[in-house]
Amino acid sequence: MKTLLLKTIPLFSELKDHELQKVAELCVLKKFRRDNLIIFEDDLGNNLFLIKSGRVKISRISEDGREVILAILNEGDFFGELSLIDGMTRSANVIALGDVEVLILRRGDFLDLLSKYPTIAVSLVKELAARIRKSDSQIQSLSLMSAEGRVITTLIRLAEDIGTIQKGEVRITNLPCQRDLANIAGTSRETISRFIKKFERQGLLKKDKGELIIFDYDRFKQAFL
Repeated sequence: MKTLLLKTIPLFSELKDHELQKVAELCVLKKFRRDNLIIFEDDLGNNLFLIKSGRVKISRISEDGREVILAILNEGDFFGELSLIDGMTRSANVIALGDVEVLILRRGDFLDLLSKYPTIAVSLVKELAARIRKSDSQIQSLSLMSAEGRVITTLIRLAEDIGTIQKGEVRITNLPCQRDLANIAGTSRETISRFIKKFERQGLLKKDKGELIIFDYDRFKQAFL
């Protein structure tokens, strides 16, 4: 089971089956309950975490005490890599959004793998570059866009990160709670609710019992971006 998961993670997807087996033997499975703190900002980092099932949120606390959600990661994603590379403390909190299972890889083992299998290092650099681009986009959204623009950008980010698309329709199951959506968009829960209701009236999407459906995803993006 571990090797099947590792094969789906871009970081290890170029490895051969016997190489994946070696990586799997180094990993330890651990479970976390909803709202459990997996990583605490400023802690020393000695492990890489690979998500086997569930979702986590990456967040920081601002100077005025507000939570700012930087990303939501899904099955097959990984986190904790920065501290393994530079040996410094964790840069953000990681909290379980539901029941979560992760594979844990120790720092020493991970660094050994980087030296043995250069394809892992290349994949890691590509992933870090993608995350930097996404962070730049988020900073632009929070600093330059209107409240409506920030809500739209948040919904598009969620669609890209955790949504499933079929025949042009995007379905986001287990939608983050209103508070978390607001913390991603850098706005209030009332603002999130107001604009989602507006988009529903316009026939662009539907929100029902923790699920959000964007009926024509390409049209939705083109209409607002």
